Amino acid sequence: MYKYPPKEINGIIGYRTTMSRKNMDTWKFAQDYCGKLWLKLGLLLLIPTIIIQIPFSHSSEKAIGYMTLIVEGIQLVAMLGSIVFVERVLKKTFDENGVRR
Repeated sequence: MYKYPPKEINGIIGYRTTMSRKNMDTWKFAQDYCGKLWLKLGLLLLIPTIIIQIPFSHSSEKAIGYMTLIVEGIQLVAMLGSIVFVERVLKKTFDENGVRR
């Protein structure tokens, strides 16, 4: 999202919260910050994902499926949890009307 953010504020693609859609400044800031955060999170989560999956590479399909589901759940929680951090930074950087502090 930080390299190729959505050009227009929209409700379909990108980091879409009330605060991020206040104006183009908040929109661009949120896309950039969230994109960089998700890249870091993705790289960080890749390591335990690989470590957890390797021991199950010769297991049954059912065991691999359950482990994959658990790993994806952890990844989903981490990605959704990032909303808290992005919103906190948006509120520090912009006032409630979307004007930079």
